[in-house]
Amino acid sequence: MDINFITAALYAVTAGLAWREARMLTQAGAVRPASSWSTRLLFAAIALHAAGIWWAVFGADGTAVNLGFSHAVSLIAFLTILSYVALGRDARLTRLAAIYLAPSAAAACLLVALMPGQRVVDYGKLDGFFAAHVIVALLAYALFTVATLHALLTMFLQKQLQVGAVVEASSDMPPLLKVERLMFQLLAAAFVLLTITLMTGVLFSEALFNKPFQINHKTVFAVMSWFVFGGLMAGHWIAGWRGKLAVRWVLIGFGMLLLSYVGSKFVLEVILQRV
Repeated sequence: MDINFITAALYAVTAGLAWREARMLTQAGAVRPASSWSTRLLFAAIALHAAGIWWAVFGADGTAVNLGFSHAVSLIAFLTILSYVALGRDARLTRLAAIYLAPSAAAACLLVALMPGQRVVDYGKLDGFFAAHVIVALLAYALFTVATLHALLTMFLQKQLQVGAVVEASSDMPPLLKVERLMFQLLAAAFVLLTITLMTGVLFSEALFNKPFQINHKTVFAVMSWFVFGGLMAGHWIAGWRGKLAVRWVLIGFGMLLLSYVGSKFVLEVILQRV
């Protein structure tokens, strides 16, 4: 059986078990269980996902990288859930990842199994630096994805505080200030990685296509997202931007980033059938 089907099933079981644990914790008024099977299964699913991605994306010899649409989506989903768990270091955030991110990771694994796109790029002649460029770019997308999830969670918690509502599983929710602080930390790291991606992208565009720079919608949206996130970080550090204003900027920048990479790959490979 394809390893992606097994990984998807493990993610699905993890999400269901985490949701059940969250309901039990809410009824008991507790914050974390004495022993969480969902957390253990989540770590197992992440490890299995990593093995499947390495084989599918980098292959056996490691001299080329498969940048097909489904593989790119799976890798971003993997890096997103991994960074969320690793950077959060909180039982409540880990359980939220199991409930809300594990299903999307499962869908990404199924996408690879059902639509194994092929766009193989040989980076042997670039002495491995192209591989580093790809990894940095995908890490940037993953961190921006996690930051966007934190922005949505921040907006949700703010609304609950404003109306004074008590939501189901609220005892299992992380503190608002912690979520917002982590969001800006993720944005800062992702912005640095995006800057490196844009700079190295110019170099590898010339090496691969003999063109110093390619002006297309992918580049335009990537640069626009860089300005949006840069403006947000500057506004936060200088003027103390936060709350709803920061969330809006995050959503706008992330939307541009999606149009830049995932959107363009979907249109070219899935709709137009081009590689």
